[in-house]
Amino acid sequence: SSSSSPQLSSTLSCRTTATLLESLASKLSPTIWGSSFCLWLVISLWIMILCEGAASSPMTASLTGGLSANSASSNGMQSPQKRGSGAADLSKDQCNKTVDIFEDVSSPEVNNQNVGRPLTCWYRFRTLKGAPRDFVLRLRFKKFKVGILLNATHCEGGYLQIVDGNAKTDVSNRREPGMFCGEAEQPQTFISETNYIKVLFHTDNFTDQTYFTFDSRAEQQTEVYLRYGQHPELYPNRRGEVVQGSYCEREYRDCRLQTCYVQSPAYPGLYPRALNCRYKLHTRQPYIKLYLQNEQFAVDGQRCENVMTCPIRPIGSGKEHCPYDWLAVYDGRDEHSPLIGKFCGLGKFPFSIIGTSQYMYVEFVTSPAGPLLNTGFHFNVGNWPGHVETAGIKHGICDWLLSSDSLKDSSASEGIFLSIAHWYPPNTSCSYHIKGRTGEIVRLYFPSFRINRIESPILKYDGDCGESLTIYDSDHPDPARIIKTFCDTFSRPMEKVDFVSTSPSLYVQFDSKTGSYSGSSLYYWAHYDFFNNTRFGDPVPNTLCDEVMYAWKHPGGKIRSPMNSLIFKRTGGSDVRCQYKFVTDRRLYARAVIEVTSVSFKELPYNNNACTRCHEERVDKLVIWEEREKFQNNLACFCDNIPRAVRVISSADQMNLEMIVQGQHAITSYFKNPNPLFEASYEFAHGPLCGPITLGPSPDGELVFPFKKALAMAAGPMAAVPEHHYRREKCIWELKVAAQRDLWLNLEKARFGDRTCESAKIEVYLAGRLEPRFIMCPENISLARDLPILSAADLGALGTDQEPLPVLIQYTGDGQPGKNAFRLVWTELFHLPRNPDGSLASSLLQDGGCDFRCPGDTEVCIPRHLLCNGVDNCPNVTHISTMAQLTRYIEWNLEQLGLLHRADDYKQLVLHDESAEICLRQELSELPYGKLILMTLGLSLMLTLIVAILCRMCRGPGHAYHSRY
Repeated sequence: SSSSSPQLSSTLSCRTTATLLESLASKLSPTIWGSSFCLWLVISLWIMILCEGAASSPMTASLTGGLSANSASSNGMQSPQKRGSGAADLSKDQCNKTVDIFEDVSSPEVNNQNVGRPLTCWYRFRTLKGAPRDFVLRLRFKKFKVGILLNATHCEGGYLQIVDGNAKTDVSNRREPGMFCGEAEQPQTFISETNYIKVLFHTDNFTDQTYFTFDSRAEQQTEVYLRYGQHPELYPNRRGEVVQGSYCEREYRDCRLQTCYVQSPAYPGLYPRALNCRYKLHTRQPYIKLYLQNEQFAVDGQRCENVMTCPIRPIGSGKEHCPYDWLAVYDGRDEHSPLIGKFCGLGKFPFSIIGTSQYMYVEFVTSPAGPLLNTGFHFNVGNWPGHVETAGIKHGICDWLLSSDSLKDSSASEGIFLSIAHWYPPNTSCSYHIKGRTGEIVRLYFPSFRINRIESPILKYDGDCGESLTIYDSDHPDPARIIKTFCDTFSRPMEKVDFVSTSPSLYVQFDSKTGSYSGSSLYYWAHYDFFNNTRFGDPVPNTLCDEVMYAWKHPGGKIRSPMNSLIFKRTGGSDVRCQYKFVTDRRLYARAVIEVTSVSFKELPYNNNACTRCHEERVDKLVIWEEREKFQNNLACFCDNIPRAVRVISSADQMNLEMIVQGQHAITSYFKNPNPLFEASYEFAHGPLCGPITLGPSPDGELVFPFKKALAMAAGPMAAVPEHHYRREKCIWELKVAAQRDLWLNLEKARFGDRTCESAKIEVYLAGRLEPRFIMCPENISLARDLPILSAADLGALGTDQEPLPVLIQYTGDGQPGKNAFRLVWTELFHLPRNPDGSLASSLLQDGGCDFRCPGDTEVCIPRHLLCNGVDNCPNVTHISTMAQLTRYIEWNLEQLGLLHRADDYKQLVLHDESAEICLRQELSELPYGKLILMTLGLSLMLTLIVAILCRMCRGPGHAYHSRY
């Protein structure tokens, strides 16, 4: 035809010109080729322009369309001419083509050939030569109106598909690309996951009300900052490792903040349809956290752009709230783990989500069809630093048994547990049973405590106390034993305040009506520890550490400073005072005995008070005292270490031991100090068998064990007590001696059941001496009869008119009545005074105090009334003295007794205070003859009167009878 001739001639001329240029180039020599290059380039450009004009002819277009249709058929997509009968012809090359990047693409123009008919078009993008393979494509839809979205399940009347990737790319959604439909007047962006995109458009009835327009551009990863972040080359797996053969299944390992980005596909652009994405998340340490708070979230937030028709869906959770697209979060490794929530909506996500372990499973599902809206989600993954290794046994999610044994096995001094830092469902109850050993108490305190409003509730609650923390002084939640309750609405936190139990258990319970996605509104860091609260006696109510040792309950044992060092944690600088009171009943015991074995107070570097005046100085000290006549009588005071044990004996039935620690340094010096500040032992002594506790002062006397009155009582009601019930008896007597008198003790009689010193022992202690002066027992009973004299200096006499301190006589032996018995007698002796030249100082002799000088070289004498009293009052020194020494004072003694005329008869005799020669004469000389005469006369008179009365009574009745008759 005439119209085709010019086109054919132009095509032929183009080919002829190209042939001529090729032949010319072959004839040119290499030397002139470089100079002719510019001319050749100009001519080549002119030929390309000419050829392009020829290629635009209808014949060329038909050829190109046929090739494109074949290509489309090879990709499984039907060409527009084959979809339905009467398919419209494409016009102006707006359908089924490969387009260049940066080229605007729009839907075909409506004409008489396609209007009202089905229409299908596809577009793919030509790869840039030399471009890196990791670039992505950004499609910006300027206008879009295709089909109608019905129930988010399918598109009616038309749809648009975006195929991201192909068989050669790492990921692809070509199997289920989903469908976009509806209307979008605002620009919407889709950013591919790969460098290949194919767009497919279809409408069942093409009209001017079906249209779309979009442009494209290629971007490097560094340009898509919201997706890849900073320095993507340093974190190749920041977006997870893709599961082979999937489009959006990814695994994240060892996540840390800014190293794991969890995103919807194509983020930050529109997410595709028909998605079923799975994300497996992992961190090295619990608790895994999804940092969603304040992140932009757009999952099915709108179904269309018209807010009136399609109101914005707020961010919420649940199947009813999210029927189409949702983001599901599971607390574990897979979809069988507990479901935390199923979220959708539009806005800034209000909270983060924290799991209970190191693993979390996220599932993102979109409906097969949807609007060209919603950009999905993006969040970081890390671990929340709210996990500590708690020394205990865990039951379930948050129930703990924190025992003293578990804490000891962990070699830690204090246990730690934190508030719930992970998600938990509504009506959650978590417990911490802190259990100590027998005799221990529990201390709980919070170094850090904050009370916030409930920020991420799972269930809304408008009442008071949606979340609470209650501390019970019990091993279970006992409402009657509540120590303290903290509530999220009205309580104030209490930091560094000790909550101490009165028993070995403390129970802490957390309750939540609302649940939480990211931990409790009561944030606390709790410490607990155990203290040995063992007592040695009966605790005194309402006191810090006072105890009473009753003799009938605690007859003896060991004591020490309080094992509970928590008592030293005092505030205000007040002193720590612990008093141990020893109480007995005279019917049981008459004395209390305390033996202090060690004192270990710490030296204070800034304390100028030296331990010189223990009672007056403000120092740490141990004081022993007793109450006499309503006054405190100090017996001993210790403020420094002692080299050896010290024994203190009460003089009554009560005694007190008090430890005083200065408050200003009590915490720093002694809190959690395991070493005792003092150690001592105690016992009660001097039972009824011992008799009176005080003897003397008297010139002579005797100590008899067992006491006769108590022995009579024991023979009565005590006789039924079995033998094994009797304990060892300890008797402690105080023997007082007159001033300036010597003392001589004599064990006159003794009977012991056994022949060993363990069964019975008598010890004599002098004042100020820790070791006994004499020890008498069955093994040395013969020596006990010749004990040496204790001089006034030995007794500790300080002056001529002051009594020395008492001598302590202690008996320890079997307590069974009648098994052991002894009689110990004593005599106060007057020591003969001497002049400096050795002669006797007669002027210092007291009248009536020295009437009889004891034989031997003892230099002692006794008064007259101790002679011939049935007791040997002069020491027996015959075995250690010469005859001259024994007979030295015979004449002087006879002169004092008025028997000097008998001196010649007694010169060769050893006269002692119980000699028969003295006692017989003395008894005869002292006979009261006058009294005997008077007594005889009196008795005679009384007998005469009695006889006269009897005779008169006998004669009276007979005389009366004779006078009558």
